[in-house]
Amino acid sequence: MTARWLWLWCAPLALAAAACVDSRDGAQGGSPAPDFAHTDLEGRTVRLSELRGRTVVIDLWATWCEPCVFQPPELNQVWKAHRASGKVVVLGVELGGASPDEIRAWGEENDAVADYPLLWGADEDLARRFGAMGFPATVVIDPEGAIDSVTVGLATAAEIEQAIAHLVGS
Repeated sequence: MTARWLWLWCAPLALAAAACVDSRDGAQGGSPAPDFAHTDLEGRTVRLSELRGRTVVIDLWATWCEPCVFQPPELNQVWKAHRASGKVVVLGVELGGASPDEIRAWGEENDAVADYPLLWGADEDLARRFGAMGFPATVVIDPEGAIDSVTVGLATAAEIEQAIAHLVGS
């Protein structure tokens, strides 16, 4: 079975399953977020604990995840809306073992270029530590460094804005 046929068969099932996942699937709201330090595509190390005081939206994804191509445009809207305020940080964390060059190529090939920082070098264990049992997953970390919500499946910019509104005063 080709990847395209597999995608056509699995996509409706994945979207239906994502719609059934509780927004706090696996992770307990208010639990401390697991710290991590990974490198962005420009070679800078980003440590989650150094972002305290801001709301952090993390996209957990992989280059092999076909639905993941739809998430960067939505997150770009959120990043654009909040970047100047400094209250919100958006990060993408690639968990499939892709190199920086592979990540850049994936974004260009799929019209999924992210305007926010993309981190590499993580693996699926990080997703499990956040309680995300599928991709893409959107994790919201509150300014105190606790997990506020975990959403498995595609999330629109409006849904992400709704998830962070109580944290950013919108």
